[in-house]
Amino acid sequence: MRQNADAAVTTCLTGEVINATGETLDKLLKDDLPVVIDFWAPWCGPCRNFAPIFEDVAQERSGKVRFVKVNTEAERELSSRFGIRSIPTIMIFKNGQVVDMLNGAVPKAPFDSWLNESL
Repeated sequence: MRQNADAAVTTCLTGEVINATGETLDKLLKDDLPVVIDFWAPWCGPCRNFAPIFEDVAQERSGKVRFVKVNTEAERELSSRFGIRSIPTIMIFKNGQVVDMLNGAVPKAPFDSWLNESL
């Protein structure tokens, strides 16, 4: 689902994962809350396997962290901008800056631990 930038900022607070465009992502990265981005593609098996984990954790951390997905096929400029070379790649941003990055799909417990350490 594509949304305008203002709607995306509001939606992310509910624990719903949104699919970001360049416009929505730029708006989200300027916000005070940390942003976790999942760079993925529809043809990527590990990406599809990781999606439910990402969505569960987004619900659990609703209102504290924003969770966003970027389809690397549809948003090639964003993939290039952030230097995405493999997927899934998960990045954490605080105050518009990358604070940590994870390459590859992981089970829920290690993903939660990584988020706790990085946030």
